[in-house]
Amino acid sequence: MTGGVLADTGPLYALADPSDQFHERAHQELAELTKRRKLVMIPFTALMEAHNLIGRRLGNRYALTWLEEIRSGATMLNPEYTDYLAALEKLKAYPDQDISLADATVAALSERLSLPVWTFDHHFDTMRAAIWRPAR
Repeated sequence: MTGGVLADTGPLYALADPSDQFHERAHQELAELTKRRKLVMIPFTALMEAHNLIGRRLGNRYALTWLEEIRSGATMLNPEYTDYLAALEKLKAYPDQDISLADATVAALSERLSLPVWTFDHHFDTMRAAIWRPAR
């Protein structure tokens, strides 16, 4: 492996839902990450948020199958207490933005671990998080 990226909820959900507008993009970017030998790490906050969306939109059985696939093939990260404190500071810094605690926690993890975020969400740019972008 040559480094890694933190997966945000958007790409995780898009990979699971064939009707999502970013479904094809997510698969193309995952293929590029694999080609570049980047380890995709999933923070538990993003995992829980994606699971919730999948369950509500695609059904609980689908969400459970998806969760089993993730469990068997992904590297997951549990944020530390200090990541939540840093996330709170990010939320306080941008009170006019619709940033979730899950996103702020992923941004805090990105900062602490010096890893870019694989995301489709502009809030990470707002929080000045390092973003992984495919080669153009």
